[in-house]
Amino acid sequence: MAYRVLSTKKLQPNQKLYLLNAGLAVVEADFIGIAYKPFELEYTTNNLIFTSANGFKGFLKHVAGGLFTGNNVFCVGHKTKELIERHGFTVKAVANDAEGLAEIIIRDYSLESFTFFSGSIRRDSLPDALAKANIRLTEIQVYDTVLTPQKINTPVDGILFFSPSAVQSYVQENSITDEACFCIGGTTAAALKGITDKVIIAHKPSIENVIVQVRNYRPHP
Repeated sequence: MAYRVLSTKKLQPNQKLYLLNAGLAVVEADFIGIAYKPFELEYTTNNLIFTSANGFKGFLKHVAGGLFTGNNVFCVGHKTKELIERHGFTVKAVANDAEGLAEIIIRDYSLESFTFFSGSIRRDSLPDALAKANIRLTEIQVYDTVLTPQKINTPVDGILFFSPSAVQSYVQENSITDEACFCIGGTTAAALKGITDKVIIAHKPSIENVIVQVRNYRPHP
């Protein structure tokens, strides 16, 4: 019987094919949704922070991005960096997680002030770290993360998680027992603490690298 995995977000066709070509069976369901929010932008600093692609997309929904392409951008994730650069912005620093980005800002940009475009469910690590370092930060919420829990009746051997919110949504309707949990990063893995120790973290925070970890995984009896 094929090793069956559940992706907690619907994959692109080429991403799903990469799993299927490895002989894996794939179940997909979206466990979170995004609702972009209107916001007032009366003032912005020269330095913009995005910790997700959704934050940047929410920013572009209600702002003429071209007005701000001269601003410096600081972001989490190389896929997010690629998206931002495609829209003509200059990314000054990128890190694999919010904690790493905070370290860079505190070390190299402590005299600057920043505008953080965030979602409704976000961790406090970056704002708290900057506040502790007395770095001025203005936060603007540009999207809501909406949990969409659903019951999965098909037995699976592995679960792909791409955010802490997806973990939160999944466990509302499902239990995790012996399934291997493949996580996009340490923050997502931390959401599984106390639930399971069977966690595999991607080497890079991307969907593609999560898929690589699934393909390389060999379950032990």
